Amino acid sequence: MLVRIVKLTFKKENIASFEAIFEKNKKKIRQADGCTFLELLQSEEENNIFFTYSHWNSATDLENYKNSEFFRNVWLKTKQLFEDKPEAWSLIKKETIN
Repeated sequence: MLVRIVKLTFKKENIASFEAIFEKNKKKIRQADGCTFLELLQSEEENNIFFTYSHWNSATDLENYKNSEFFRNVWLKTKQLFEDKPEAWSLIKKETIN
């Protein structure tokens, strides 16, 4: 399983616009082939910093999603709202502690 973490820093005046985009599209993202989990996190200290945290069955599933028309359309709208360049990490889940 692949864990994907993306840090998104928005202009403060664009926070509501981003939240609306995420709300509108989260169900379809969760239904993407290979996506098994998605959540949105917001920094407690800096409310314009968000993280998406998602689980994918494989790197191929994530790449297929990133190459989809749906992703390109959502990303086109989202990237206009940034204050800073997004950062992303793809991680292999090694262990789960319950």
